[in-house]
Amino acid sequence: MYDLLVVGAGPYGLSIASHAAAAGLSLRVFGRPMASWRDHMPAGMYLKSEPWASNLSDPGRRLRLDTYCATRGVTVRHGEPIPVEMFAAYGLWFARNAVPEVDERTVTRIAPLTGGFEVVTEDGEVVAARTVALAVGVMPFVEMPSPLRGLPRALVTHSSHHDDLARFGGRDVTVIGGGQAALETAALLAEQGTRVRVLARADRLRWNDVPPPWPRPWWRSARAPHSGLGCGWRNWFYAERPGLYRRLPEPTRARITSTALGPAGAWWVRDRVENAVPVRLGQEVTAARAVPGGVRLEVRGSGSLETEHVIAATGFQASRDRLGLLADELRGTLAAVGDGSPEVGRDFESSYPGLFLAGLITASGFGPAMRFVHGATFTAGTLVRGVRRRLRAGVPGGDRVPAPGGRSRQDASGALPA
Repeated sequence: MYDLLVVGAGPYGLSIASHAAAAGLSLRVFGRPMASWRDHMPAGMYLKSEPWASNLSDPGRRLRLDTYCATRGVTVRHGEPIPVEMFAAYGLWFARNAVPEVDERTVTRIAPLTGGFEVVTEDGEVVAARTVALAVGVMPFVEMPSPLRGLPRALVTHSSHHDDLARFGGRDVTVIGGGQAALETAALLAEQGTRVRVLARADRLRWNDVPPPWPRPWWRSARAPHSGLGCGWRNWFYAERPGLYRRLPEPTRARITSTALGPAGAWWVRDRVENAVPVRLGQEVTAARAVPGGVRLEVRGSGSLETEHVIAATGFQASRDRLGLLADELRGTLAAVGDGSPEVGRDFESSYPGLFLAGLITASGFGPAMRFVHGATFTAGTLVRGVRRRLRAGVPGGDRVPAPGGRSRQDASGALPA
């Protein structure tokens, strides 16, 4: 039985695995490394985060993004965005150098087992572990507006469904959303000759400011310090103090989660949108249906619109109920907070002992940083310390694990299996 099984091999999963390996834990990692970045983002996109805020985390902090880029003859600079392809390659390099061999099979089921968990792979292998770290990224949480959900993928897709937009060249496409994914997708479509428009519910687009220079007068830094989530003390708090953020009252955290760092376009994509893409503000799609040649959208306040394809860049909604790979008897025991996401303790352990969570699913507990790569550094060190505490303590009572309904069961020997 392994000490820890990590499910997911994106920035959070790889960072956790690096810290766990350095701590001497017996470890297994499942997932296709950097899958979201390799399979769900089209060529030509850039990271919105600053390069220095986009590091995966190893305990020695030797395997930074700038270190990898230097091996490729590239110098990273503050204020210069990094291509998604380069970031994905960095993640693969990190995996080769910091993590035990990653098993690229998909995990299909995680279920409770006396003394831990059993994990089932796509081809039926069963692996046992005392603890599990679930770092599944964003793809289980794709959010599609309800009017579009019944339409086939030939007509309607989510922005995360595409690693190549070439098939839309010369076609008519409508992008729904007002954030970075919508705006950058629309810019890329326009640049390849697609007839594209953006529909956004907001009454105006929001754009991030050009970041101020890294070296600057001390008084400017004191008024608005740099942070992994942008300038300003509020962003600094979200980025650099997730542990303190978790101590805020739950209603306060819920409000921040729903409002902080909302949809906005990066400064470097603004000219590519404003000069090339029609944007219709205050537009909400209320209904949609297939028609010959495409889709007819009913838009509140402005009638109908026909288009050949709709791309919904409408983000992700992390909730306990969307963790479909958890067995019902496990998922059903997880305590949840107001927005439906699982409750997590100070070291990212869920309410089910030994099950740890990482990434977007923990943003309600630890703040907006968990929506970005920057949050992986705090998560990895904190979570692995929690795993080590759990392994030392065992499950509550020393030999019991929760069973459905809050009961417990005990193995015949009264001890945790080896």
